[in-house]
Amino acid sequence: MRLWHQELIRKLPRAQLLGQHRECCALRGNGWGKKHSTVNYVFKYSPNKLFYYHKLVMEEMARRNYKPDEKWLDMRYRGMKCEPYLQLQDEGITNPIYPEHNHAYLLECLENLERKGIII
Repeated sequence: MRLWHQELIRKLPRAQLLGQHRECCALRGNGWGKKHSTVNYVFKYSPNKLFYYHKLVMEEMARRNYKPDEKWLDMRYRGMKCEPYLQLQDEGITNPIYPEHNHAYLLECLENLERKGIII
């Protein structure tokens, strides 16, 4: 799984949006630090960045009338099977959230979606 370019979140079809939510939940929980080629860059940064990215996903879900568990809106929450972050400080949001989400990555994501038959 990958984190889609943040500019695509509002345009993702239902399956990809909900899949993105599941991926964020997994990464915020026990998946934190577990290497995977498409998301390794996430672990170079504070978990704050993943929270802010996930928040964009959840805001889009809410806009479409999906109801993600509100517990995930707490940046320290890591799921039912993982201890919360106790010392995590809010560092604020950057734009883009991940520097890797540049124009080249946007094109890569669009091509990936096209291979799945999704034209955005």
